[in-house]
Amino acid sequence: MKITHYYPVLMVDDVAPLAAFYRRHFGFRPLFESDWYIHLQAAEESSVNLAILQGDHPTIPPEGRGRASGVLLNFEVEDVDAQYDRLVSAGLPVLLPLRDEAFGQRHFITQDPAGNLIDLITPIAPDADYGKQYDAAALPA
Repeated sequence: MKITHYYPVLMVDDVAPLAAFYRRHFGFRPLFESDWYIHLQAAEESSVNLAILQGDHPTIPPEGRGRASGVLLNFEVEDVDAQYDRLVSAGLPVLLPLRDEAFGQRHFITQDPAGNLIDLITPIAPDADYGKQYDAAALPA
């Protein structure tokens, strides 16, 4: 199987406000908009996509209807410190304060209005023990 595209779809109760949140705070733009589904794409990177779906829409089998749960969206950014300052100033909650991790990330975690966690990350060099666990091609600088 050749996968040609991948993106998360968040199932929510109210599509438009959550899409507006990602447009306002994370620079997404709509590629498709309806009252039950909005497909978003990062304005600066076309390979980064996110969709928002009405959780009880008839295209979803009854067993899968509802809201997103247990989701953590990771957004790698060039300057996590600048994004921390910007998003905190905009009033977004900080669930995990900005910090360096031994496994190779400088990051913080916030939350969208639907309760999905958002982890903003800038890769950093891991400590020696974690560095051994990386494939050489994936080792952060």
